[in-house]
Amino acid sequence: MEHEVLIVGIGGQGIQLVGKTLALAATDAGLNAMLAADYGGEMRGGASKTSVVIGDGPLKSLPVLPSAGAAIVMHDKFTGAVPDRLRADGLLVLNSSIVDPDAVDAGERRVVALPVTEMARELGAPQSAGLVILGAFAEVTGIVATEFLVAAMTGLLPPYRKQHAESNGRALYAGATAVAGLNHAEVPA
Repeated sequence: MEHEVLIVGIGGQGIQLVGKTLALAATDAGLNAMLAADYGGEMRGGASKTSVVIGDGPLKSLPVLPSAGAAIVMHDKFTGAVPDRLRADGLLVLNSSIVDPDAVDAGERRVVALPVTEMARELGAPQSAGLVILGAFAEVTGIVATEFLVAAMTGLLPPYRKQHAESNGRALYAGATAVAGLNHAEVPA
């Protein structure tokens, strides 16, 4: 089975770290993964997108996805056609701190909305909102255990960001805990 995930937001929200963390965690868990990144030259505020394909066997889908089974949307500024790119039975995970779930035409898609920006602030780690939503996504889908996400994220942090590893790990667990009651079997691939 393959899982295709679109991850969108703006520069400065950690979109690229989220995608890399998901892909590395999947490979560390024994799955196959491919990643494609797309971002502007701006350090903050420009479009930032990544796509990840994860499977338990050789991958058929390239990480440049015309459609996907799931999407993580961190900011409404660059949401654009993301909901339209999801399959009819897809999963849309939204940062409801910034993206109004009622303003997104989700159709038949399952929507999980969490105020991850506020959650990250409450954790004392406002830079970790992307990791909160990643923890929630991984828990809802059952795609990879939080422990693998924490290990992957820690390994990906550059030396000048290592001081954030502990708070980022708490953010991943906070996201997973926030959606722990949702049934994985109800989430489409």
